[in-house]
Amino acid sequence: MDDRLEQVMRAALAMQRHNWEQGVVAQAFLEAGDERTGLLMAVEAANRQTEDGRCAQLGASKAATDPCAVGEALIRACEMTDDPALQNARDRLLDWALNRAPRNSEGIVYHLTDAREFWVDSMYMLPPFLARAGYYDEALKQIDGYWRALYHADNGLLSHRWDDGTGRFVRSACWGVGNGWAAAGLARVIALLPGEYAAPRSALIARADALLRAALRHQRPDGLFHDVLDDPDSFREVNAGQMFAYTIYRGVREGWLDASLLSAAERVHEAVLHHVDQYGCVRDVCGAPSFDAPGVAPEGQAFFILMETARGRLTSAARSSSDNNANAHSQPSRG
Repeated sequence: MDDRLEQVMRAALAMQRHNWEQGVVAQAFLEAGDERTGLLMAVEAANRQTEDGRCAQLGASKAATDPCAVGEALIRACEMTDDPALQNARDRLLDWALNRAPRNSEGIVYHLTDAREFWVDSMYMLPPFLARAGYYDEALKQIDGYWRALYHADNGLLSHRWDDGTGRFVRSACWGVGNGWAAAGLARVIALLPGEYAAPRSALIARADALLRAALRHQRPDGLFHDVLDDPDSFREVNAGQMFAYTIYRGVREGWLDASLLSAAERVHEAVLHHVDQYGCVRDVCGAPSFDAPGVAPEGQAFFILMETARGRLTSAARSSSDNNANAHSQPSRG
């Protein structure tokens, strides 16, 4: 493993984490191949499950979809252990997501328990868990609901927060990390849909491709993005770029994104390497705890891990393909 990547992973584990942060870091370790750590993070999320089924809860959290971010790791933990306690935690979290979480009349789950708001963040927190659990139609329904509420046809981007009660945006800004949550969430659901969902999968691919291309129109000369994608007066931010690069590397490797997008991902990758400090902290991401200024955050660590892992797999696949082609051409002819 690359020393820098190992440093970032260690730093991620040292950081304090809320429910969605536990989920995204656990997923990063799973995708990086460290299933043992992913398992342990799922166990701790189950240890902090509240009576209503929400996992990884710290204090009086009002989050409705964020506790579902650990759902994929919890499902994988059940597969790895056959532990009835983990299975119970998984089933209770799924019951929360499907039945108990607050939602509108169309069944679209709100981001909070005490407000009728849709947040773009939820596109990452909830649909991948539902898809991983086999509830593909429900995952697609949630994506469609969030997309309808938050998408802007004029610029191809997604706003941050919509109040379904007042019919107004709470925050109309096209937050970079929010659009990154959406792109990465789409990528994971695309990968999880089975073959009989070819048409919905194609629709999700079209959305992901269009969203990425809209975001990349705002890529800075240094390879990064502003905190609000289309607001050059907002601060320069690192994590949105990581999230877009992760989606691009994964989409190209899986064959549903065009390789022409790789140059943008590589510009992000080169820029991000200069923002990892001596402790392995990815600096200048949209920072905890208030996420309104450059700083550090577990999600910034997680998406460095996800980006590096996706890039490494793409590189390995390309190298393997090149080696196979070379071997085929080197075979002596028969006859």
